[in-house]
Amino acid sequence: MALFSKLKERLLKSSSRLSKEVDAIVEEAATGPEPDSAAPPVPERPSAPDAAASSDAAMPVAGASPAAPAAAVPPAPEPQAEASRPGLLGRLIGRSATTEPRRVLDDDMLESLEEMLIAADMGVDTALRVTANIAEGRLGRRVSGREIRELLAQEIARVMEPVARPLPLYPSKPQVVLVVGVNGSGKTTTIGKLASQFRAAGKSVVIAAGDTFRAAAVEQLQVWGDRAGVPVLTAPEGSDPASLAFDAMTKAEADGADLLLIDTAGRLQNRADLMEELAKIVRVIRKKDPEAPHNTLLVLDATTGQNALSQVETFRQLANVSGLVMTKLDGTAKGGVLVALADKFGLPIHAIGVGEQIDDLAPFDPEEFAAALTGLGN
Repeated sequence: MALFSKLKERLLKSSSRLSKEVDAIVEEAATGPEPDSAAPPVPERPSAPDAAASSDAAMPVAGASPAAPAAAVPPAPEPQAEASRPGLLGRLIGRSATTEPRRVLDDDMLESLEEMLIAADMGVDTALRVTANIAEGRLGRRVSGREIRELLAQEIARVMEPVARPLPLYPSKPQVVLVVGVNGSGKTTTIGKLASQFRAAGKSVVIAAGDTFRAAAVEQLQVWGDRAGVPVLTAPEGSDPASLAFDAMTKAEADGADLLLIDTAGRLQNRADLMEELAKIVRVIRKKDPEAPHNTLLVLDATTGQNALSQVETFRQLANVSGLVMTKLDGTAKGGVLVALADKFGLPIHAIGVGEQIDDLAPFDPEEFAAALTGLGN
């Protein structure tokens, strides 16, 4: 439940926003008590015992009431039984039913929900599919904001369930994990966190600092390697990244390492020359192992919104992406992009990042994510 606690706290902007917007949509057309409310109708001229019973049910607090004089008359046995029937639970249910705003689930409400989900970066197609599933068998029913959030969470979890898979481990030594993504997506920190987790699980890990054109990137990776207790292989600034990857595989094989994590420079998806460099890395490491890389992780920044979809399209074509890691969910109010990615591509989501600490990368749990995103954990 540690991840859920962090998601509750760090997706606060998103969950608070969705909760308020759902409630606003429900309250927009909610007017007064519902016809099917649990509160009984009040007769025009109640008898004295009935009036006393109604007063007791509506005001479960000791004290005088306008009907107190009539209560002095000994009530008949049956009315008294009626008055005592609603216990504490019954009064709470009745009170909730009469005070919680509810609205008929109709086309107008569905359209408002669609717009809300699209604004949360869920994408048009996914938003339409989610709201259509919510509407199925429920049109014309009165629903509360809480019920809508619960239905949204169920649908989001259903979409995410098939893609929630941990990073697979293979008997090959070293298992080569190529980490790709655009500048600033969080590749370096993700590599450091993964290395720490694998080392804690008893695996020997080696990191190759493949972004040889930025000295700051190499230094940052060395810092994370020190934190994780994992060696980082480097090359002089400006060296060929493919050559470093080849040397790193040779070193990892000689040391009997379980995993080799290869960092790459931040690739802009519209830069063909940089993408060709990435393809060269793949060609070179396959000279050592035709099956390598065994995993190609695409690290995505949640704050980029719908741009993440185009990044997945491009990297799938050029690097045969096998799984995703979503970072910076703590910095966005539009976590719905993760749902859109799952719905459109079906790629495994191995982990999500919700902070800068070394343990702030956790396996993806669809139900906890859905609950946090919709504000059900608040």
